[in-house]
Amino acid sequence: MASFNFAAWPPQLTPEQLEALTLAATTYALSHGLLYLPPSQSSSNTQPRIPTTAIHAPISLIPAPFPRAQFQAARGLQSVYNVLYARVAMDTQFLDTVMGAEEGVGKADQFTGTLWRGWKKIREHGVVQPLHLGLFRSDYMLHAAEDRLALKQVEFNTISSSFGPLSERAAAMHRNILASTSYFSTSPHLTADNFPENNTTSGLAEGLAKAHEAYGVRDARILFVVQPNERNVFDQRWLEYELLEKHQIHVVRQTLADLAVSASLDPSTQVLTITIPSPTNPSPYEISTIYFRASYTPSDFPSPSYYDTRFLLERSRAIKCPSLPLQLAGGKKVQEALTRPGVLERFLSNEGATWGTHALDLTAHAADIRATWMGMWALDSEDVDIAAALDHLPVSGQGQGNVPPGTRFAHLKAPSLVLKPQREGGGNNVYREAIPAFLDALPAEEREAWIAMEMIETPRGISGYLVRASPSSSGTDNGSTEKKVVRAEVISELGFFGYALFGEGEVVEREVGWLVRTKGTESNEGGVAAGFSVLDSVVLV
Repeated sequence: MASFNFAAWPPQLTPEQLEALTLAATTYALSHGLLYLPPSQSSSNTQPRIPTTAIHAPISLIPAPFPRAQFQAARGLQSVYNVLYARVAMDTQFLDTVMGAEEGVGKADQFTGTLWRGWKKIREHGVVQPLHLGLFRSDYMLHAAEDRLALKQVEFNTISSSFGPLSERAAAMHRNILASTSYFSTSPHLTADNFPENNTTSGLAEGLAKAHEAYGVRDARILFVVQPNERNVFDQRWLEYELLEKHQIHVVRQTLADLAVSASLDPSTQVLTITIPSPTNPSPYEISTIYFRASYTPSDFPSPSYYDTRFLLERSRAIKCPSLPLQLAGGKKVQEALTRPGVLERFLSNEGATWGTHALDLTAHAADIRATWMGMWALDSEDVDIAAALDHLPVSGQGQGNVPPGTRFAHLKAPSLVLKPQREGGGNNVYREAIPAFLDALPAEEREAWIAMEMIETPRGISGYLVRASPSSSGTDNGSTEKKVVRAEVISELGFFGYALFGEGEVVEREVGWLVRTKGTESNEGGVAAGFSVLDSVVLV
C-alpha cells in the first residue's frame, strides 16, 4: 500500500462545500454540548457565574491524519505509563531528590518548593489516606526523522488532564459529518473504518467512581476543585452528569476561595466535609474524592491562605486526584530524570516491588517507552555544564535568529530545542531562537527549575480547516465563512487518557480514550484553553 501523502491533506473543498461543512460542524457542536463560556468583562471572582450564553469550542472541520500503527502504539503504552507514574508517586525518596526544596528543583522553583514543603509536613504528621487516584493524559506528536515517522511524547499530565469529554464530542461530530455528507467524497481515507471510537467521558468517570467506591461511604460526594470563572466548564459538567446518571454519585463544585470557608476536617477521623447553604440540599457533605481542576499553577494561589486550603484538603481522608506526590510526579524535571540510565527500568521492574504491583511484564516495555522520548537535559547552574549538555544537538530550521552578539549562550544550537519549566496549562515554554538570550538573562540559581528538550520536528505541509470559537474581534459576527474558518498549515498533538487507583497494593488502571488538538504551525503552544489550538479528532491512515 502506498504511503500516505501528508502534504496533500486536507482534500480540496469548493466554497459551497466549505460552507456546508462549517454549518454542519458548528450546529452539531452547539447542539451536543461541545461548548465554552464566552469571555466576559463583568464576571466576578467571588460570585458564582450563572451562564446565559455559550459558544462552540474551537474545532476542526476535517479530522487530522494519523498513522494507524502509531495510534495503536500510543494506546498500548498507556497502561505502562499509568503504572510508571503511580510508582513514581509512591517513591518518596526519588521525589524528594528530584522535586524537593532541599536537594531538588524546589530549591529553584518557589511554587514547586511550596507544594513539596507542604507535602513533607503532612508526611511527618502521618498520611491518613494511602490511596491515590490519577486521571492521566500522555501527549504525543509525530517526529519526522530519517524518512520515517516516530511517535514522540510531549509530556505526561498528572493534574487537571482536561478536554476528555469535549474531545469525545469532537470525534462524534466528525463521524456525524461523515455520515451526513460523506465529506462530499473528497478523499478515500474519509471512511467510517478510519474514524476510531472515543468514549473518554465514561472512562474518566469510571476512575472517579472507583475511588469513590474505595472510600466506602455511599452517600459521600465527589469534590471538584475548580478555577473561578472557568470557561471550560462544560468539559467538567459532562463528567459530573456521567457520575450522577451512571453511578448515582453527586458532585460538589468549589473554588479554593470557596473551600477556605466551606471545608472542615474532623480532628479525630480527618473526614472532610463541605458546608454549603442551600434551600434544596442539606449539608454538610462528606467528601470521598477530591478532583483537582485547579491548583496546578501559581496564579491559583494569590495569597498564602490558598496554600493552607490546599494542604487542608491533602490532610483529609478523601482520596485525592491527584495527591501532592502525584502532582509533583508530573513535573517536567521528573520527565527528564526518567530518561537517565537505569531509572525507568528500576520503576518498571516488579522484582522486590512492594507498591504499585501489576500483572503486566512492564520491563518488556522499557525500550518502547524510551523510544517515545526525545533527548532531555537538566539545566545545571554552571554555564559550562549547560553547553556540554546541549551543544552537540543538530541544528534544524533557519539559524540562530537575532541573538545579541557576545552573550554567553549565543553558540547554543537553539533551533532544535525547547526549554520547559515546572508548569502546566500552556504558554510557559521558551522556544528555539529565543533560548540563548533567555538563558543569558536567567539567574544561575533559577536554571535548575528548567529542562531542555529536543524539539519534535513534525511532518510539514499538512493543512487543516480551523473554525474559530467566537465572533470577530469587532464584536459582530456576520456569518461569513471566510471570516470564521481559516485554512492553515497545522501541527496535531495526540493525547491518550488513562486512570490509575493505587496505594500499597495493586494498581487498578485502564486506558480510557484520546484527544487531538491541532494548531497552526506559527504557534509553539498547544493548549486549547489557553487559546492556541482547536479540538480535533483523527482519521487513521
